[in-house]
Amino acid sequence: MTEQRIIVDALSIDYPAVRVVNNVSFTLGNERLALVGESGSGKSMTARALMGLVRQPGRVSANQLNVLGHDLTALSPRGWRQLRGNEIAMVLQDPRYALNPVKNVQAQLDEALTLHQTLPRRERLDRIRAAITAVGLTDAVLSRYPGELSGGMGQRVMIAIALINNPRVLIADEPTSALDARLRNQILELLVEQCEQRQMAMLLISHDLPLVAQHCDRVLVMYRGEKVDEMAANQLPHATHPYTRTLWTCRPGADTYGKMLPTLDRTEMHNGAR
Repeated sequence: MTEQRIIVDALSIDYPAVRVVNNVSFTLGNERLALVGESGSGKSMTARALMGLVRQPGRVSANQLNVLGHDLTALSPRGWRQLRGNEIAMVLQDPRYALNPVKNVQAQLDEALTLHQTLPRRERLDRIRAAITAVGLTDAVLSRYPGELSGGMGQRVMIAIALINNPRVLIADEPTSALDARLRNQILELLVEQCEQRQMAMLLISHDLPLVAQHCDRVLVMYRGEKVDEMAANQLPHATHPYTRTLWTCRPGADTYGKMLPTLDRTEMHNGAR
């Protein structure tokens, strides 16, 4: 039986005036699962619940919310510190805001390592160099500050920070949205390569359905805080659900230049097409 690294059963996230995630359930084994949907569909909030990062006054509830055998609904602050960054890590959307602008790359990698490991200085430096090499950068980047990095280099540094403690699960929240098309492919290929080398599972949050179809095993589609569709990622071009089909066909490109893109008939959604 495949090991379930994440088990989510009936997850809901409530704020005083609105429910932003409603009764979402899924599992993640040693695979690459994508959460897709338009902005505001609840993808990132679902990921934040798995990292314990839903801010007050948000309230998280679930029948089961389990990561690597840890019951997140009963985890202490100390338990969260041990879990986050060590067993499960997260790559955020934009290095310009996620990296510390007043610390160089080496200091930020060292900080991520020493929060979870007690290692001699020489071994820490070896781990830092190995982490940078793994994401396709050289030691020269270690002395640089985030403001001196290109977008692609900054994203690779964030991935190195996330992976330096060899987590078993990686959450990647729109890791390519701030990059051009060429770099998007490079970063996704890097993440897939690292997942395979490390036997690491990945939960990818993305708007880019062609990249999802190419690089993920399964896809879960969210609409207005609810899961509305789920399938093998390579079946996205053949989706029959009206929302998933619209997401796939409304992508701008050379073939659609100057043409009206298809839009979703939301009456289909409200009439029970789920």
